[in-house]
Amino acid sequence: MSPNKIQVRFAPSPTGYLHIGGARTALYNYLYARKHNGKMILRIEDTDRNRFVEDSTEKLIHDLKWLGITWDEGPEVGGKNEPYVQSERLQYYQKYATNLLNNDKAYYCFCNKERLDKVRSEHNGYDGHCRTIDKTVAYNRVQNGEKHTIRFKSPRTGITNVTDLIRHEISIQNEQLDDFILIKTDGFPVYHLAAMVDDHLMNITHVIRGEEWLSSLPKHALIIRALEWNEPTWCHLSVLKQSGGKGKISKRQNSKTQESDKHSIFIGDLRKKGFHPEAIINWMALMGWSLDDKHEDFKLSELEQVFSLKRVNPSPATVNFEKLDHFQGKYVRSMSISDLNCHITPFLIKAGYHDDDSQLNQLIPLIRDRITTFKDSVEWIGFCFKNKIEIQPIDLISKKSTQKETLLILNNVQQTLTNLTTFDHISIENSLRLLAKTLDIKVGQLLNPVRIAISGQKVSPPLFETIEILGKNKIIDRIQYAIDRLNNMNR
Repeated sequence: MSPNKIQVRFAPSPTGYLHIGGARTALYNYLYARKHNGKMILRIEDTDRNRFVEDSTEKLIHDLKWLGITWDEGPEVGGKNEPYVQSERLQYYQKYATNLLNNDKAYYCFCNKERLDKVRSEHNGYDGHCRTIDKTVAYNRVQNGEKHTIRFKSPRTGITNVTDLIRHEISIQNEQLDDFILIKTDGFPVYHLAAMVDDHLMNITHVIRGEEWLSSLPKHALIIRALEWNEPTWCHLSVLKQSGGKGKISKRQNSKTQESDKHSIFIGDLRKKGFHPEAIINWMALMGWSLDDKHEDFKLSELEQVFSLKRVNPSPATVNFEKLDHFQGKYVRSMSISDLNCHITPFLIKAGYHDDDSQLNQLIPLIRDRITTFKDSVEWIGFCFKNKIEIQPIDLISKKSTQKETLLILNNVQQTLTNLTTFDHISIENSLRLLAKTLDIKVGQLLNPVRIAISGQKVSPPLFETIEILGKNKIIDRIQYAIDRLNNMNR
């Protein structure tokens, strides 16, 4: 690889599902690689076996691909750095842990859990108890099968300085660092060692990751320097705060959001709720980055051309779902009828409706400006694809009307529509407005029971156009059913 070749990685842990914090990190890595004609690696860091979630890797890959974020090496792609799952790379971590042991940069620790718990409560960290054990003695204890970990020998004095691309120099007094674990008792590495080893072996030039890793940065720099490797360029992204600014978002939040709530921090949920991936990409890109104060509408292909780490803001970014709705609405209004049909149809089918393409194409212009997500279309036009509308007779009767008056209205509407020779929305509107004038009632008073009769709901797409699209036979049948329900209301 050329020494100037940009190589980045997105390295999630399969301990939960992909949320917007992780997805934004993946996006920024992807954009930086594409902008500089570099490579992006997807690596699964599964060494935390206690929090492993069985299907999270599969879903994470699916969510990334749905968003349009691809990788040059990694699961389902392969590459020269295989394998890309850390639990399959244990020999590398053992090798470099041994390297640190041999060079007096690490040591074996034999402290049991009881002692460690006591030390932490008294010293707020490990006290270095095993640091001074003779190397030969420690080695023999390991060979005799004594349970142990491997700890890094942190410097006791001085300062560790690390430079972050957007946060500049970060310093920590070494006396604040304890001798952290590198290899656990089960032989698995901790993140600190595994990630640095893999970054080195995979030639990662830029580590672009979340702010939560900032506190670990001195440890990572010390490991790299102890192994005498080239240090990557560090870039720690801003934390994402919950809507309203009440704390940062977390993948441990419950992903089972209420059906009434169309928002979620999880990418899989947003997909199921009917958001367009490009709208989510546009929304996430602006959480901590901007091109200028004029442009906010970006497609993924456009972001690949203009993205820069220099314009990443380290300040906390608030998750604003109203902005997501804003971008989603723009995408809906800009899409062709055929594209909208393709996105809406799966939601109608999932709701139990078998739509008619031709009829759906006619309905889409009526709801394009009324829906935000594709799933919203089910509430607006689902009734059009039902064979029969279930209604309560009481719902047909307006507050200032009676059963008798409503029956009169529906019977007259049915007769008027039956007599129409031209069944288009203009003729329908003119005839029903004339009927309201003839009955000496307001147009709204006439149309309210009609809307309920044909849709079963108080809100629908423009009524006259909907009546035309559903057709005379279906409309007459639904009005007749409403009349029958009213006639049998008191029986």
